[in-house]
Amino acid sequence: MTRSTSAEALIRAYYAAFNAGDAEGMLALLTDDVAHDINQGSRETGIEAFRAFMARMNAHYREVLHDIVVMTNTDGTRAAGEFTVHGTYLATDDGLPEAKGQTYILPAGAFFKIRAGRIARVSNYYNLADWVAQVGG
Repeated sequence: MTRSTSAEALIRAYYAAFNAGDAEGMLALLTDDVAHDINQGSRETGIEAFRAFMARMNAHYREVLHDIVVMTNTDGTRAAGEFTVHGTYLATDDGLPEAKGQTYILPAGAFFKIRAGRIARVSNYYNLADWVAQVGG
């Protein structure tokens, strides 16, 4: 298996765990010092910060990713994913519109840095204004 193929398999496993609601499975694919760049937010570092982020997200949103495309560089140290988020807004998140069970479909993407066969950085991007418009904000 080439490094590029291994990187693609790693990212696909990450998204499969996400779609299965398997937060611990996602965490197992990360380095201990993982950097997580939150869309239009700050960078958080480490497994525990990522675990807390996932708990917050799962309390407010139920999401499944469709149409996942994974791209990698030849040496397997970088990857990108593009996908469509199909979600339900379950509970009001701080500073965002009131949740009433609204559904949304949102194009999104992420960039990854890979080190020693694990994800060392995840940088997520989506259009927050589009999401707000869809949930009636």
